Amino acid sequence: DWSELGVTFLMFGLGLEFSFKKLLNVGRNAFIAAVVIIPCMILLGTLVGLMLGWGLSNSLILGGMICMSSTAIIMKAFNDMGWRTQKFTQLVLGILIFEDLIAILLLVVISTTAVSKSFEGGQLAIAITKLIFFMILWILSGIFILPTLLKWLKRKGILNDETLLIVSIGLCFLMVIIATNSGFSSEL
Repeated sequence: DWSELGVTFLMFGLGLEFSFKKLLNVGRNAFIAAVVIIPCMILLGTLVGLMLGWGLSNSLILGGMICMSSTAIIMKAFNDMGWRTQKFTQLVLGILIFEDLIAILLLVVISTTAVSKSFEGGQLAIAITKLIFFMILWILSGIFILPTLLKWLKRKGILNDETLLIVSIGLCFLMVIIATNSGFSSEL
């Protein structure tokens, strides 16, 4: 429970620094890099699993695990080394974000096939549709609705800095509750 809480706060802090404008600046290069890196890592992990004598399904899961990066840890390391303002960090962050989006899709596929013990297109389509709806809902509310509402409340004097912090943490936990009740991980 404590580790999930720590990862949730780490991902929340990373999300506060996320900017679509920065992602668009490096978008094409980051997308191409992520699309090349992920299949290569899945293939490498699958081959290692098969060489260890695991079955194809377990080997694919190993490949999926290897292709996932820890965006929060890498960005924390960049902060600690003082590289956060370097130009290359924006490209790395872009690659990591695209990898995370593909990894979320991959997790949905893996978890759906692991639960049903087979590859069923209907369940997979429902899971992917839920994921896309969930992501669009939070992106739109995070870009348009919540900032407008919070700025309005702050202008009216209802929110001060301390209250804004508490409301923000409350919104973070609300997203965690909705994600877990929807069948996704709390880190999403």
